[in-house]
Amino acid sequence: MSRKTTFGAIAAVAFAATLFPGGHDAAALAQAASEQLSPAPDAAPELVPEHITFVSEPVVQPLPDAATDTPVLTEAGSLNELVGMIDTTAAMDAEMRCLAGAVYFEARGEALAGQLAVAQVIVNRTEDGRFPRSYCGVVSQPGQFSFMRGQRMPAVREGSPAWTRAVAVAHIAHQGLWDSEAGNAVFFHARYVKPGWSRTKTRLAQIDTHIFYR
Repeated sequence: MSRKTTFGAIAAVAFAATLFPGGHDAAALAQAASEQLSPAPDAAPELVPEHITFVSEPVVQPLPDAATDTPVLTEAGSLNELVGMIDTTAAMDAEMRCLAGAVYFEARGEALAGQLAVAQVIVNRTEDGRFPRSYCGVVSQPGQFSFMRGQRMPAVREGSPAWTRAVAVAHIAHQGLWDSEAGNAVFFHARYVKPGWSRTKTRLAQIDTHIFYR
């Protein structure tokens, strides 16, 4: 009990004795006041920590900076619309140039669905243990793409609309922004040829001038 409480209880006893000297009520008031001086023996003591620890870090995580968030493309209604939304002016690394170059040389004369299917096959191959792990490795693998000149890709007309579309399609395939009809295909050939290996593969789709297999 604090010193202030003790003095208050003593004062209450003295006050009761003064107002009711010898009376029954005075005795009762005096007894109640004295009980405040001596708390019950079984009362639990109040525990106060010796030291208070403050949390130095904020409990609530800060909101992300909107300026640094990756922009999300607005949902496109068609593949053609999505191609028009892709920024094709940004600089590309060697891997993306290999992917876009394969689309350009292999399928630039086809509809966008056919171009995306070719790009999808290259992406699928990098995820298949039977092929190289990079786009350039897949494209330059001997005997796979007839447009290759050994380990080199021919020069591209980079200012042409065909190259712009190929770059956009490459980005779409790389980021998985649109589902291709080729699905998980890893093989394809032109429809006017019939290679022997096609009999051992599962045909998935025919898109423009190419047939795709798994």
